[in-house]
Amino acid sequence: MKAVEISKPGGPEVLKLVERPMPEPKAGEVVIKVSAAGVNRPDVFQRAGSYPPPPGASDLPGLEVAGEIVGGDAAAGGFAVGDKVCALTAGGGYAEYCIAPAQHCLPIPKGLSEIEAAGLPETYFTVWSNVFERGRLSAGEALLVHGGASGIGTTAVQLATAMGNAVYATVGSDERARAVEELGALKGINYRSKDYVEEIKALTGGKGVNVVLDMVAGDYINRDIQCLADEGRIVIIALLGGPKGMVDFSQLMRRRLTVTGSTLRPRSVEFKGQIARALKQNVWPLLEAGKIKPIVHATFPLAQACDAHAMMEAGEQIGKIVLTL
Repeated sequence: MKAVEISKPGGPEVLKLVERPMPEPKAGEVVIKVSAAGVNRPDVFQRAGSYPPPPGASDLPGLEVAGEIVGGDAAAGGFAVGDKVCALTAGGGYAEYCIAPAQHCLPIPKGLSEIEAAGLPETYFTVWSNVFERGRLSAGEALLVHGGASGIGTTAVQLATAMGNAVYATVGSDERARAVEELGALKGINYRSKDYVEEIKALTGGKGVNVVLDMVAGDYINRDIQCLADEGRIVIIALLGGPKGMVDFSQLMRRRLTVTGSTLRPRSVEFKGQIARALKQNVWPLLEAGKIKPIVHATFPLAQACDAHAMMEAGEQIGKIVLTL
């Protein structure tokens, strides 16, 4: 089969189209003939040499795919050979065929194309587990999303809005601010021209938000704390601003704040299977009703994965970048 591998750590140019043997499924896994694969920030980190795959995972990049089950233990996920699915993978998505645990497969929502469905698993698994489970965002609460125009950001904005929450998002341009507002954010805040702490305080009447979804970390953390209401929660899912920052712990103690975080890729098959079931019950009906949708900014053929990575590193997309086969 054709696949894109990381020939050595480096820039987008190290991604090479190669021939690889077909992957062999284990018990509980399926073989998917890939129609489309999502491109995600962890793929970029892995290509650069800073995010190795977990033990036992494919060394190929690619954490989400859409396509047809053509082999393996489909019944373990309630599917059959021939079913069209999207799936979360631990790696290997940049290929004509990919292995995924059957529990991590979901039916392609009615009304969505395979290209759109390929942009669902990584972002929706991440947002659901971090915003609604770890962050405990509940009815009537407010959410601040950093990186609001990214794949994760556009998902969080839409999903929290659909759940009835007030949502604010930081973005890097006025165009992106308008885009996230069209997706339901009450306010898109251009962090290049405005102080998001001051904006959030003004927008919430000084109260602050209940949850911050933070993919920056670094020196954002103390500013996030200033944005929080009492009992508020910060959930860190990436370290684009660096792994270290100064924290005013007196604020955490006095106002009963929580700073937490997680990474999805190394979690157990069972844990991610639980998220898949929660998504099917709570989120797939919203997708099929057209209340939320994956935002696909651009597509590239598999052989042009390097161009897809270059676009992601430029940071100008709104929504997802998807590879097609």
